[in-house]
Amino acid sequence: MTARDRTGKVVVVTGAATGLGRDCVLDLEDRGFRVVAGVRRTEDGEKLVAAARHGRLRYALVDVTDDDSIRACAEFVDSEYGELWGLVNNAGICIAGPLECIGTPQLRRQLDTNLVGQLSMIRAHLPLLRRSRGRIVNITSGLGTVAFPHFGAYAAAQFAKEALSDALRRELAPSGVEVSVVAPGAIFTPIWDKVPRTAGQVLDEAPAEVAQIYRAGFEATMSASVQQARDSHTTGEQVAAVVARALTATRPRTRYRVGPDSRRVAVLARLLPDRLLDRYLRGGADAR
Repeated sequence: MTARDRTGKVVVVTGAATGLGRDCVLDLEDRGFRVVAGVRRTEDGEKLVAAARHGRLRYALVDVTDDDSIRACAEFVDSEYGELWGLVNNAGICIAGPLECIGTPQLRRQLDTNLVGQLSMIRAHLPLLRRSRGRIVNITSGLGTVAFPHFGAYAAAQFAKEALSDALRRELAPSGVEVSVVAPGAIFTPIWDKVPRTAGQVLDEAPAEVAQIYRAGFEATMSASVQQARDSHTTGEQVAAVVARALTATRPRTRYRVGPDSRRVAVLARLLPDRLLDRYLRGGADAR
């Protein structure tokens, strides 16, 4: 697509209040798209509208775990614009902790938000996307191909999101709807303010004798992961630029990796035998 072609195209982005989602909606609005920012609170939507520079950004209240709000978003896009070029599934949470310590409700929340909710968004908006022969961009992470210790629940959701993307790409090809994955590496976003706090709750809620087995290694992993994110040179703006590329390329890639760590982990996963990869990860490799 040329720059003229994408002017005025409509894109929905979930999880847009902060972090990568916010960077994406503001970048896309700058590039000429009409953007619908999916947020859970009115005040977050108003802040985004105020930050937009061209008057092409609106917001919809969307909780990806609530089917009614998802349906309302699709109806809003249809009634206000009558078309949809792109859906960027960015909303997500990260529940970290040893798998033995993560309770069933926490695991369900992780999967419901990062996986089931993504498919619910896609199903609701597919009639519009099929009409325009548009694009779906699913944002995963470096943990979509490698499961780091203490990030198993999050990795399970990201692995599944990658599989969902592959299946959708093949199923939707006859209708002309393209599906791409964008997998960023470590980036210091507001999610890192929440992960250690949530992770601490996971250990606190586990039986004391079980939590004690993991506590020292888990706390070291959390500290190293937060520091890795702080030290990362990968930025939200870089991710936003890649998302825009996936939405505008004549033939978009099936996967885009953003950041050297995301690319490195993917290469190691392909080249190293499982036992060597296990040793590498246990030896303090960067998690994200």
